[in-house]
Amino acid sequence: MLLNQDRATTVLIRLRIPAQLHQEPIISRLISQHQLTVNIKAAILGANAKGDGWFTLELNGNQTQIQDALVEMKELGLEVWDETEIDGW
Repeated sequence: MLLNQDRATTVLIRLRIPAQLHQEPIISRLISQHQLTVNIKAAILGANAKGDGWFTLELNGNQTQIQDALVEMKELGLEVWDETEIDGW
């Protein structure tokens, strides 16, 4: 069965960004490099940014864009979990 890779979808993920990557524009890259719309649903990042950052993100785009973004995040060593597709099947 072939999936329509151009079908718009929304995925909810949880993401941990380690302290050493706080200066990297991770969320900005999701938008600019993968043409995703990103909605930050929740975030925990200390005022001094000494610990890890925790985010709940809603990613909107087509399946290929989302999959490419998830691969890149994992290659950067970010923990990504709860990849729940909201509106697709």
